[in-house]
Amino acid sequence: MKRLPVLLLLATANCAAFAAGAPGKALPYAQCIQTDKINEWHVVDARTALVRTGPYRYLVHLAADCPRLGIGAPGFLLRASESGKSVGDGRICGQVGETVSGRDQPACAISSVEMVDKAKFEQMRQHAARHGSVAELPPAG
Repeated sequence: MKRLPVLLLLATANCAAFAAGAPGKALPYAQCIQTDKINEWHVVDARTALVRTGPYRYLVHLAADCPRLGIGAPGFLLRASESGKSVGDGRICGQVGETVSGRDQPACAISSVEMVDKAKFEQMRQHAARHGSVAELPPAG
């Protein structure tokens, strides 16, 4: 009889872990990352990056580890989903099919994107493993 509570506990823990890793709701189009307006980017860890476009700051969550992100030049390339490309300027909103990659490495799926305030951005930026600026990005198009 003691096995049942342990199994229920494990099942609950697995559900909580799945929910934490599930993609978030996509940003409204007007709030999405405009890839042609990126000023700076920071790779915080293998699954987390920061992006700034003018006064807007974003936290980008990846679906899996992307350990080589930010290495080489260009080290950080955001790519919109096919549906995002068809809408126009290829914004990154946290939708299925959006990716990020670096030079000569496979693309990593984006699981979600959220806007963050300046304080959180600055606090996370201090712990970034790698970073870059718009000067390293290829021309849009």
